Amino acid sequence: MQSSNDRSRGAGRGPDGAADHRAVPGRAYVETAPGPRYDDPWYDALASGWGEPAGLGATAPAPSPVPRETVGEPSRAAADVYLEVQRSAAFQEVRSRYRRFVVPAIAAFFLWYVAYVVAATTAPALMARPVAGAVNVAMVAGLGQFLTTFLLTWAYARHARLRRDRAALELRWDTQELTRGVRGGAS
Repeated sequence: MQSSNDRSRGAGRGPDGAADHRAVPGRAYVETAPGPRYDDPWYDALASGWGEPAGLGATAPAPSPVPRETVGEPSRAAADVYLEVQRSAAFQEVRSRYRRFVVPAIAAFFLWYVAYVVAATTAPALMARPVAGAVNVAMVAGLGQFLTTFLLTWAYARHARLRRDRAALELRWDTQELTRGVRGGAS
């Protein structure tokens, strides 16, 4: 099978590869030829076809981690950029839209859940009342819990898509542009 860069998938560093890709536990380092180094803490392993040596079957040398001391001043300036963005009116508006939806939704769903549990424990006669055949109030309310979970998930996704995603994406773009400027174009 071929990878996206026309090399066989078994030719690189996979689980059978000789080189250990984890120079620092919990961090995966990906080196590109002339460009910047990407430090990605979210992935333990490289994807197939990424970070492979140029020749088939060759082993790549283990990458050496970049010491944090060499990044000192730019990271401080980048932190200032993030604090500036966090204090901005656009960020506060995104957070406020999030809270205006999530807090009432959580409160309503929690009250509905507690009402179901309390009714099931304190009013068994009410919950045992038949609705249609062998289906009783407890079964309908229990299925209602599932239904409201799905409805709440749909409403949250819709609210995020319509009210927050575009503004959050613009904030992210602006933040990346500002940090790129602070680091001198190497991000």
